[in-house]
Amino acid sequence: MKIAVLGGGNGSFAAAGDFALSGHEVRLWRRDAEQVAAHRAAGSRILVKDHNGRHDVKLALVTTNIAEAVDSVELILCPAPAFAQPDIARLLAPHLRDDQVVFLPPATFGSMIFAQAMRDAGNRAKASFAETGTLPWLTRKHGPFEVAITIRAKRLPVGVLPLDQATHALEVIGRAFPDVIEPCGDALSGALMNAGCIIHPPLIVMNAGPIEHFERWDIHKEGTQASIRRVTDALDAERIAVREALGYAAPHFPLAHHYAKEGEIWMYGRGSHDRLTDSGDWREPIVLTEHRYMREDLRMGLSLLVSVGELAGVATPLARGFLAIGGAICGEDFVHNGRTLETLGLGKLHKTELQTLLREGF
Repeated sequence: MKIAVLGGGNGSFAAAGDFALSGHEVRLWRRDAEQVAAHRAAGSRILVKDHNGRHDVKLALVTTNIAEAVDSVELILCPAPAFAQPDIARLLAPHLRDDQVVFLPPATFGSMIFAQAMRDAGNRAKASFAETGTLPWLTRKHGPFEVAITIRAKRLPVGVLPLDQATHALEVIGRAFPDVIEPCGDALSGALMNAGCIIHPPLIVMNAGPIEHFERWDIHKEGTQASIRRVTDALDAERIAVREALGYAAPHFPLAHHYAKEGEIWMYGRGSHDRLTDSGDWREPIVLTEHRYMREDLRMGLSLLVSVGELAGVATPLARGFLAIGGAICGEDFVHNGRTLETLGLGKLHKTELQTLLREGF
């Protein structure tokens, strides 16, 4: 199938390389004209490294022209960080056409931002938007056009906006991710599967000292201790309580299953945590005030959880606490300046009104 991938980070290169490796026609869009020119000069190729070896794949197109990238494609995949979504959504909105599917893995309710941008652009095409709980690859770039894939997702719970178009959207996404996609309802359900805002805030806040002391620190190895895991489970319980209060059914993909040796298989499958730490790719420098763990997962992810928790009538004290500490580290008010139903323009909607919007779209 024809797939457009938006962005130039770890996830975008993993997506473009892996889709090309699977035989799809892949177009890669990014805004950096200098990098696009260099990539074209290198033959528009990506070197994908995984447990099966090294694979040199060629993309159909590398471009700075988003209209060219998405013309006639069936699937548009945008794994860019949540804070990049508004700009990308505005650029994409005028060019979407009937039956195209925009997949955001994960998105922190970014589906709503893309749908709003399309509405604001006056585009009435019958496109759909979807999001899931994690990036489909545990991955890091090893060079300008080289990416290492440590793990491919085994289960991806996906929510769709509008829910009325879920059958078509899930069929399209499923052809790119065969035997991996699991419907989980509407886009807000998909947003409340986001693992990043559960795993990363405790790891960066409770490891703030060593992160700032050492040149490189692996938050997933030495940084994942029993006390931090207990906090992570308690934070995850807040997420699950919000899901249940809104009527979303199990499975809720509790993060504890990511670490477990038995029981239900989590999104990345069995043993993924050990393979992640063994790779060494996550022993990296982290600037706390700038890293996406803080700017995306904590600031945006937890502010959304707190906001939706208020709508559902569920207390989220740990999420609020991490927002307060993260905001203090960065000198900002994360509680009010993150991603909330209010900042998304949905603050005045009652629960039933929001559910209608999620089902029918704009």
